[in-house]
Amino acid sequence: MNMQNCRAVYGETLVELGRENERIVVLEADLGKTTMTKLFEKEFPGRFFEMGIGEQNMVSVAAGLALCGKIAFVNSFAVFAAGRPYDQIRVSVCIGKVNVKIIGSSCGLSDFGDGATHQGIEDIAIMRAIPNMTILSPADGIETKKIVRAAADYQGPVYIRIIRNDVPDVTEESQEFKIGRPSVIREGTDVTVFAHGYMVYKALKAAETLEKQGISLRIVNVSTLKPIDEEAIKELADGVRGIVTVEEHTIIGGLANAVAFVLRGWAIPIETVAIQDCFGQSALSYEELLEHYGLTDKAIIKAAKRVLG
Repeated sequence: MNMQNCRAVYGETLVELGRENERIVVLEADLGKTTMTKLFEKEFPGRFFEMGIGEQNMVSVAAGLALCGKIAFVNSFAVFAAGRPYDQIRVSVCIGKVNVKIIGSSCGLSDFGDGATHQGIEDIAIMRAIPNMTILSPADGIETKKIVRAAADYQGPVYIRIIRNDVPDVTEESQEFKIGRPSVIREGTDVTVFAHGYMVYKALKAAETLEKQGISLRIVNVSTLKPIDEEAIKELADGVRGIVTVEEHTIIGGLANAVAFVLRGWAIPIETVAIQDCFGQSALSYEELLEHYGLTDKAIIKAAKRVLG
């Protein structure tokens, strides 16, 4: 499978957008070499603002630039982008539906070496709680490019979570991306698996294994966490014997809660694969952490079998 680094794709797409639209401006919180905004800085130094380790001020300045007609992209690690400037995001950006795009890089457990302080596992829950916020989570490099372009075209606040490491492409170049619409990555008849981010790949691996055992999984990429298309979720959950949600995020406030709310009152078993109510930790590799927290194709297989009884 073709591997891409979503951070690199993000940085390259940002440069492309900068060439096409002079309204694009980029703000960074001292992490440009990691978030890959250094690419934009090199080409457009006059539209790049290094704000230092001051995320609250960065968001406030971005809101001001947006109110002057700019399309402001704010960048930091997901844990800092969502957590430190919460009040500024809520008051300065979301209440007025200001045109600011917040990019949470190194999301989930992907910053495996730096431990709990740098691992953003509750960012979706924080952002979902704020009215007027749109939340996007690309499954791979192909979708990252589409999502960044869609965010630039969208009028209003957007949060995008970007994984740190190389991941395999699981979506198709030809597939149109539309904010709010989930997409079927693999058809199946027994269990519907709703996933986002790198977990889409893990779900596909689980489906391949279970196919040999006579169990069919429908894999759905829910790359828009908010707004979530309730009718599409219901349609994709209809006709199967069980539901599994999979996410590299705390079990509280993310995809699991969103899907369970949509399907409230349905007589269908639902299982979740997610980080339990705990923090991350340091490890020697990303996959080692995913194994420790049960974010694996094996865990998805077990969850699918549980909903099937």
